[in-house]
Amino acid sequence: MEKYRKTRGIISKVVIGLTLLFFYLPIVYIIIFSFNSSKSLTRFDGFSLRWYEKMFADPVMLDSKCYTIIIEVLATAVATILGTITAIGLSKSGKILRSTVERVNELPVMNPDIVTGISLLMLFSAIAIPKGFVTMLLAHIMFCTPFVILSVMPKLRTLDPNLTDAALDLGCTPFQAMTKVIIPQIKPSIIAGALIAFTMSFDDFVISYFVTGNGVQNISILVYTMSKRINPSINALSSLVILIITVSLIAANVIPMIKRKATKKLEG
Repeated sequence: MEKYRKTRGIISKVVIGLTLLFFYLPIVYIIIFSFNSSKSLTRFDGFSLRWYEKMFADPVMLDSKCYTIIIEVLATAVATILGTITAIGLSKSGKILRSTVERVNELPVMNPDIVTGISLLMLFSAIAIPKGFVTMLLAHIMFCTPFVILSVMPKLRTLDPNLTDAALDLGCTPFQAMTKVIIPQIKPSIIAGALIAFTMSFDDFVISYFVTGNGVQNISILVYTMSKRINPSINALSSLVILIITVSLIAANVIPMIKRKATKKLEG
């Protein structure tokens, strides 16, 4: 029996190791070859920063990075605010209304991106909104908001409603009760929803491709156009994206940890 457990443990570790290797080896490969001195995507000929220099010197790449950052920051901020307020409102609504809105909220999440992209393309064309920055921003807000709602709603269900009632009885306005009682308790869920919205906005290609225009393109569209020909600058651009996402995830996890430790020290 003991031998069986050891064998099972070894097999489990091997499977986990192979799975991690499958997930992260392509990322490591991209980062390594972003420093390759030659154009080869299969042979490493030496260390060089030429592709990073070329990336930052390319005005098209710079424009795509600027559009990506601006759109994802605005879309994340608006989607987080809308999603949080909607989730709080639904938690105080009747069962029928809450259930109906929750089912409707699941449609953008379950709907294929290509269907959503075509639908938004037809909508913007019907109401005569020129395709470009505004349409891409509206599209990103639209498909990011449901993820924030889905992230915040489960936490709201666990809150004690008596706390809000007590705050109102003690003289708080509804807005003060929301900002001073509800939001501090659901802050981790709000941050998680914002991170999901940030990632979804950064990563989106299909919907962005359908609603963009007038020379506006984000990083995903740029990478798609560059992938049609061999261009090692893709590796540098992808490595930069990986760095941004990694730093964002580390900050989102480390900063709250530091704040908790600082609070405990002050309380102690």
